[in-house]
Amino acid sequence: MSGSGAPAYPAVLASPLVPRALVPDLVPTAFDLLGGPPAVRDAVWRWLRLVEADAALAPYLVGVDVPRLAGHLAMLLTTALGGPAGDIARPVVDAWRGLGLTEAYHRRVVDYLTGVLWAMDLPAADIALVGQAFAGDAAP
Repeated sequence: MSGSGAPAYPAVLASPLVPRALVPDLVPTAFDLLGGPPAVRDAVWRWLRLVEADAALAPYLVGVDVPRLAGHLAMLLTTALGGPAGDIARPVVDAWRGLGLTEAYHRRVVDYLTGVLWAMDLPAADIALVGQAFAGDAAP
């Protein structure tokens, strides 16, 4: 540790020539900042409770296997936060599209997610990136 309290990493580890996989602890991902898998699961359940409580959105969840949807959303959110990708076969934006939401309702669902992440103290820049990914506005 240096006098500033920050870890004293050798300069070579901060070099762009060293793959991040070799020094994964240098820069935490949004997934790490949120708290990993338990926090992602908590965020998804908070998010789904907000959607279920919304009178306009709740009908879209009738007949949906919500625990299965929650698991799928947790995988997608993990990836959007920079966590391990697992075996996700379709883009994040498709998570809610299969329910037949209008664009306005889809935006409302994404707003609920960003609100949950804000309440969980995720940095604003990370919230914006996740919101873009789920809204379908992320750059390729």
